[in-house]
Amino acid sequence: MPTFRHKGIEIYFEQAGSRTNVPILLIHGVGCQLVQWPESLVAGLVDGGMRVVMMDNRDCGLSQKMSGLGSPDVAATAAKYFEGEAIEPLYTLKDMAADACALLDHLGLAAAHVFGQSMGGMIAQRMAIHFPRRIYSLALYITTSGNPELPPPTPEAVAALLDQPAANDREAAIAQLVRSSNVLGGPHFLSEEVGIARFVASAYDRAYCPEGLARQLVAIVGDGSRLKALEEVTIPTLVIHGDADPLFPAAAGEEIADAIPDASLTIIENLGHDLPEPIIDQVLDLVLDHAHSVKAKR
Repeated sequence: MPTFRHKGIEIYFEQAGSRTNVPILLIHGVGCQLVQWPESLVAGLVDGGMRVVMMDNRDCGLSQKMSGLGSPDVAATAAKYFEGEAIEPLYTLKDMAADACALLDHLGLAAAHVFGQSMGGMIAQRMAIHFPRRIYSLALYITTSGNPELPPPTPEAVAALLDQPAANDREAAIAQLVRSSNVLGGPHFLSEEVGIARFVASAYDRAYCPEGLARQLVAIVGDGSRLKALEEVTIPTLVIHGDADPLFPAAAGEEIADAIPDASLTIIENLGHDLPEPIIDQVLDLVLDHAHSVKAKR
């Protein structure tokens, strides 16, 4: 099994494409495993000349679960966050960014292009802030700076994110996770038909860990705003967001693109908080053009 250890934590990873190609590291969202990347995205990147590197973030999938840290009350933590109280995470997004850099070390890679989705985009921001030499180019997809002054998510999106079922009832858990994904995916693309909800059952059977998801959520809300730090990022950056995202409204993507010098922004019509099949070709074109343009300048 392809794993490595970083500071005593075992991390699982996989790769696709020729090892001689330029690498692109995919970092997924909260609670999402690497098997929840659409095959069309991975294959499209490989066909575009990339070596795709994927990992299960700590506390997720086949990577080590941080059970010794306890199981936080996510609803109570979220309430504190929305009331402006300080949150003390059990580990940080910077720690998770260091995990990603350690994977590059393990593979003997000086740097990689980085594509981060949602929480993965936040981890990618921390990589860009703290470990900028490890990134050739940055693609931030449906993510946010963590600025509390941004427009808030819809109440339905918050409820969908926080309403996590018990792990011991497979049918109920899968049904709830599909419903949550459908809400987050927005009204235009049904996630269970074309989005990441298609992978819920296989991910549940592989390694479902709601306590790990809870700890990741605490890491997110405990990270605070990255907005000022993003103003110092000089990595070529592409921001992709949807105009129908109920969790992070389009203003979140616009803010990141405004903060990072010379960043480019694409707002995709009808896209919610998901990676639905009908827009993957567009995402591939954007990401590959961005990565290859940076490679050409190096």
